[in-house]
Amino acid sequence: MLPVLSVPFTEGWSIDEPALRAEMDWLFSLGVDGVVVGMVSEILRMDVGMRRDLAEVVVASAEGRGASVIGVGAESTPLAVELAAHAARLGATAVMVNGPLTSVADDDALEAYFRAIADATGDTPVVVQDASGYVGRPLATGLLLSLLDSYGATKIQFKPEAEPLGPRMGELIAATGGRARVFDGSGGRALVETHVRGAVGTMPGPDLAWAIVPLWDALQRGDLDRADALGAAVSAVLSHTTSLDSYIAVEKHLLVQQGVITSARALGPTGFRLDPTTVAEVDRLVERLRAVVSETIGEQR
Repeated sequence: MLPVLSVPFTEGWSIDEPALRAEMDWLFSLGVDGVVVGMVSEILRMDVGMRRDLAEVVVASAEGRGASVIGVGAESTPLAVELAAHAARLGATAVMVNGPLTSVADDDALEAYFRAIADATGDTPVVVQDASGYVGRPLATGLLLSLLDSYGATKIQFKPEAEPLGPRMGELIAATGGRARVFDGSGGRALVETHVRGAVGTMPGPDLAWAIVPLWDALQRGDLDRADALGAAVSAVLSHTTSLDSYIAVEKHLLVQQGVITSARALGPTGFRLDPTTVAEVDRLVERLRAVVSETIGEQR
């Protein structure tokens, strides 16, 4: 259970480091296994210095408590390599990398990009992210298989988020003969199905971690009745997160509502705004999710 951090910002648009550390404290108190810096952390709208600072805070704050996975995807190979090498030097548990979003590079060029990052990070694992469920285009299964064959299943791991989520994950696992270590994504809305298909972990948002921790635990125990109840209620909330901007807006709204952070500021420009009806519906569905969590925990006891 590795939630992707939502990064809080000050009024001057610098990273609010005390608030970020408080968010991490809250997540670890819920029983997560580590934290991730990813696209929903707004890294693609940060400059290089801010991304380096963010990695330094997260790796240091996670040390001794759990894993730290740092997103290093960029629009150029040299920048991605620089960020990846920096994260590896810090002692990050792994780096995660998506393909460039503004490039129409062919599979050979994309493979060279991922290989450069893998070669720059020594023994640090690289999680290859296909974020095409909400940005970019799908990565070819053959490209992923080539990376796995070259570097092995410890070095190269995967977070496939191409649609349809379950079948695409199943295709990757089958193509690799079950060797691929695959993480569930897209907020955890298909976690029951992806776990059944062989996901070794999940990288959801932080806002619903209090529900996804018991969902993951139920799946690990093989308790599909509880998992189905929790999964359905989680998916209902996540039905309002259909793009990168909507993920960010809903997560920050819910984190503010729960007192985890104090501001929902997000780096712009953004094409999504939470309107009053959406806010009311999200809040209603979260309250329903809380009731399901309470009920399933009570049944377990």
